[in-house]
Amino acid sequence: MTDLRDDAGDRLAALPFWVMAKPIGPRCNLDCTYCYYLKKAELYPEENKFRMPPDVLETFIRDYIASQSRAGLREIQFVWQGGEPTMLGVDYFRSITALQRRHCPPGRAIRNALQTNGTLLDEEWARFLHEEQFLVGLSLDGPPHLHDHYRRDRRDQPSSSRVLSAWDLLARHRVDTNVLCVVNARNVGFPLEVYRYLRDMGVQYMQFIPVIERVGREGELAPPPMPSDDDLVVAPWSVTPKKYGRFLCRIFDEWVRHDVGQVFVQFFDLQLGIWAGQPASLCVFAETCGSGPALEHNGDLYACDHYVYPEYRLGNITQTPIGALASLPQQRQFGLDKKARLPAACKRCQWRFACHGGCPKHRFLPTPSDDPERLNYFCESNRMFFAHAAPFLEAMVRLLRQGLPPARIMDMLAKRAADSPSGRNARCPCGSGQKYKRCCGA
Repeated sequence: MTDLRDDAGDRLAALPFWVMAKPIGPRCNLDCTYCYYLKKAELYPEENKFRMPPDVLETFIRDYIASQSRAGLREIQFVWQGGEPTMLGVDYFRSITALQRRHCPPGRAIRNALQTNGTLLDEEWARFLHEEQFLVGLSLDGPPHLHDHYRRDRRDQPSSSRVLSAWDLLARHRVDTNVLCVVNARNVGFPLEVYRYLRDMGVQYMQFIPVIERVGREGELAPPPMPSDDDLVVAPWSVTPKKYGRFLCRIFDEWVRHDVGQVFVQFFDLQLGIWAGQPASLCVFAETCGSGPALEHNGDLYACDHYVYPEYRLGNITQTPIGALASLPQQRQFGLDKKARLPAACKRCQWRFACHGGCPKHRFLPTPSDDPERLNYFCESNRMFFAHAAPFLEAMVRLLRQGLPPARIMDMLAKRAADSPSGRNARCPCGSGQKYKRCCGA
């Protein structure tokens, strides 16, 4: 590949982007049924170690800091994922923070985030994460009878007890921790049980990620959508759009009445910002994408974590600076295609501003009008949620514009319910569409 270390390359590279770094590649100590990344080992058939070498690691840290500094960022975010990155050991991550300090120029701050299943964390890890001020994302799919259905180790043993021990350990050491909950075919039917379980554990920041994968005739996971892949079927662990929509609505009804300002659900907070006129802070709901490439253990950079396939490989950071790779024409076009290939139905949709067609990886449903472009699998889910939550989001936006906290909506809803006593089986006056006995009268 052409070396882009010239001035033009530097100018192109002077754009902010963030990288999902996978120093251990797809290697993991768990064998979760729904994990799409374990199969990425097939991209490197001769690899048996999956450990980012010291020279590649330093190249990444040095060049990433330099590119973000040129883009004018004062705070430089590193995101470490896998696989399971803690399999590398705490000393490996000590070398990471040492390299960051070595290459960070004055006036810049480094922030680290680590996504983990938590099963390998111990006291030494917890002390390190606290001292280095890591933000930890802990994977937990709800109470044990739901979590352990798909999240098991390579001996087919459940993992929930180890994850809960990790939560307690991180809490004792005052490590900032949020929870990532994968919404799947098992737990999607228990929205309030999942939400209340996490909330009552003391989880203040949570994100719900719906799983959808398609499989071929031999059970292999499907690549990104292609025009000729209509023979693929949805994997059995995937959520259905309608069930996921209901999942979001049920949790939103609980949150908007009891937990606004105390519990932060990524999807709800993100949508509140969008409805208030802010640009989407998550690529899924942004108009374009392409600013979040994925870095493999050997230095290969791919267009996105969901597009780690040979045809989406941008190059290797040991041969071309990471900022130049992230600014290549094909990567810019990859991001622009999210908007350019939006189906006509999406362009006419009243909720386009809040969705923008979702992640291109999930656009594989045919449109009613035989549009050559495809609808997002979660279109129905999103439309269900937007229609349901719209009155509440609009009310919270009005509060924000009056300089008041959105949490005031809880008092407003409680007062409305108190002022309009309803029969237990009547529709709740708060506007949720549920029976009073299952809503504000609960």
